[in-house]
Parts: sequence; C-alpha cells; structure tokens
Amino acid sequence: MPQKWLQVKGDPSVRAFLFQQSRVESLFDTELDQIHGIVSKLLTHKGAFHVKIHYSSSQLTCWFCDDAYRYRVFVREEVLAPGFIDQFRDARLDHLLPVITEEDTEAILAEFKRLRTTDETIYLRNGSINRINGIIGMTFSCDGAHYIDHKEFFDRLESFSTPSSDDPLPVVSSE
Repeated sequence: MPQKWLQVKGDPSVRAFLFQQSRVESLFDTELDQIHGIVSKLLTHKGAFHVKIHYSSSQLTCWFCDDAYRYRVFVREEVLAPGFIDQFRDARLDHLLPVITEEDTEAILAEFKRLRTTDETIYLRNGSINRINGIIGMTFSCDGAHYIDHKEFFDRLESFSTPSSDDPLPVVSSE
C-alpha cells in the first residue's frame, strides 16, 4: 500500500477530452445520502472492511471480514431494496483494529459526496474505503486514480477543490 499519496494516471484520451464532457446523474446520485448511509452501516456494523462505491455505474463492491477472499457486487436495485442491510449479520471490526474510525468513515463519505456533486466536469466516479489499512481510493472523471492514507486525505482536502487549471487534479509523486 502507498506510504504517500499515489496518483496513477489513466487513459490519456480521456484526459484530452475532459472539458468536453459533463457528469450525467446516475441512479446512485438520486439516492446519494441513502447509499452513503448503507455504506456506513456495512463498514461499521455489518462486517465489511472494504467497500468501493461505483457512482457512475450504481454498484457497490464489498469485501467482508468473514469471507475476505471473495468480493460481492450489489447493483442499485439490490442496494435500495427494502431490507437490503438486514441480510448481513451484525459484525463489528473492532477485533481487527481498524485504522479508520466510524467517525472518519462518515467524514470520508461526506467528502465523497462533495467530490461527486460539486463540479460537473471533474467529479468522483468511484470511491473506496478500507477501514483496516486506512487507505482511500478514488477515481475521477479525468481517469486518474488516487490512493491516499485517510489522514493525509483530510490534511489535503483543498487539493480536491474545484480546479481551475488544465491539470485538474494534483500529480503527486509516489516516491
């Protein structure tokens, strides 16, 4: 895992046409607060230690501590169905000594919402939280992926403000 903020640039053709695109509201966007509430519950009370939110395609990919070698994918209709969260047994992660606290989980999800909705051109496409290793993953509309320690994420929030230059997200060395 990265010890510092790691940015991996994606497809150059996506970056070349970045300012000719705009965000289209996804099915998850229409229920963003509910989705984040479900993700929070999965991470803090239902045994998920890593959840990736695919905002653009409206799906969750989850890894649970009692079956860590398999990931499970849930699409919007499943996630928003009544009783979705009830199919998972109550399971806290305290025995695994999670690095990201429940309070930090809520704060990260609030920032994910801001990064998803603030700008129509440069926006969060995917966000992941791994409570055990403390790493946050993010993929933006410019096809760049970021992996950052949650503490550094909070220290660098201004780096994820609405950009005004041709290089929309900071390039940070992985040295």
